[in-house]
Amino acid sequence: MEKAEVVIVGGGIAGLTAAVYAARAGKRTVVIEKQQRLGGRAVTNEKNGVSFNLGGHALYDSDAMATFRDMGLTLRGKKPSIDAHGIWKGKLHVLPTGPASLLTTPLIGLRGKIEFGAWLTKLGRMNPSDFDGISLREWVEGNVKDPMVRHVFYSLLRTTSYVMAPDLQTAGPVLRQFKAALQGVLYVDEGWGSIVRELEQTASKLGVRFLTKSKAVEVNHEDGAVRFVRCEDGTLIMADAVILAAPPAAAHEMVPHAEATSLRVWKEQAIEVTVACLDVALRKLPKPKQQFVYGIDQPVFLTDQSRAARLSKNGEHVVCVIKYQGADSDPADDLRELEGTLDLVQPGWRDELAAKQFLPRIAVCGDFPHVKRREQPGPAVPEIAGLYVAGDWASHGEILVDASTASAKRAVSHLLARSKGIGRTANNEHRVVI
Repeated sequence: MEKAEVVIVGGGIAGLTAAVYAARAGKRTVVIEKQQRLGGRAVTNEKNGVSFNLGGHALYDSDAMATFRDMGLTLRGKKPSIDAHGIWKGKLHVLPTGPASLLTTPLIGLRGKIEFGAWLTKLGRMNPSDFDGISLREWVEGNVKDPMVRHVFYSLLRTTSYVMAPDLQTAGPVLRQFKAALQGVLYVDEGWGSIVRELEQTASKLGVRFLTKSKAVEVNHEDGAVRFVRCEDGTLIMADAVILAAPPAAAHEMVPHAEATSLRVWKEQAIEVTVACLDVALRKLPKPKQQFVYGIDQPVFLTDQSRAARLSKNGEHVVCVIKYQGADSDPADDLRELEGTLDLVQPGWRDELAAKQFLPRIAVCGDFPHVKRREQPGPAVPEIAGLYVAGDWASHGEILVDASTASAKRAVSHLLARSKGIGRTANNEHRVVI
């Protein structure tokens, strides 16, 4: 039986972030990852010299970027142009993303253009936290007057958050992320696998030990406190603290008697977000000016990530096309829709195809801030001392990778306070919504 001060289950962005901060604080830290590679949904696949992410990835100027900078990551890449088109009734139109495109777009009438321009100014000044208690639908319908401007806003905000559920989604977090998007995003050279590599290197230098291809199956606890983690191969690791950087259902499954803890609530209230994604590497773009496209009346999004990031050794354009999914989806139908989007935006793309990757249903996040939430997950599991959760689902208002890094830091901050005998603080404690 091994002994560690902190055991982290899950080697994705949340787990790696937690590992770095725990090790920085001098804690003997072990990360258990069931896959051979670290990174979770941030891994990058290499095909024919092309780097394919698992779905579209962009780094906002928000918590994750600040966290990565704090850890000393280089984050090589560039900000892409925001010049965009929108798909409306089967045709491409210039989408308003700035003063020039707002004046020239045929999508919006004069009154709508005035309103849209005013909103671009208002969004920079507004406090999104004022809208944490209402749905995105309530905010849009209650604040945006022009019908076409509403359609455009729904499209932009859907792409910002990857969530296609305006009646459920809480408005504040999405608006906060959209404000960050207005400052530009970063497309990362060589894909997000480069971030994972740097996180692993940083953690290793701090003494973190990684157990890959090792599946954690039980977090043992006695007398209200964690004792050890048991792996499928029989490995046991004694621990003072355990951070479950795994999806809510998986976290619940690993803890005996989890039904009597908040893990049950967090699992039951979680709404997983998924997309279908088609990535293609094209030797050249048939339509070079059509590299960034929002679906306005259909749930799709297209971006040429190579317009800002180096993703191919041979100079191909790496284009990502996404379909936001609901509860039901059919892989064949989704693929046809994604290919149809490419046909519209880049006609003749098949003649330029160098490599491709199709992900029929990939999880974007395990949960998101929504109006049906009863509790904000974590960082502590209140019923079991020394047990914490982190991940994109353990959000206190952040979304996507920002939720991963923020929740990881909350978990580490809480366990450090506990190890020093400091009482739980309002900023780090498990929080109840209602």
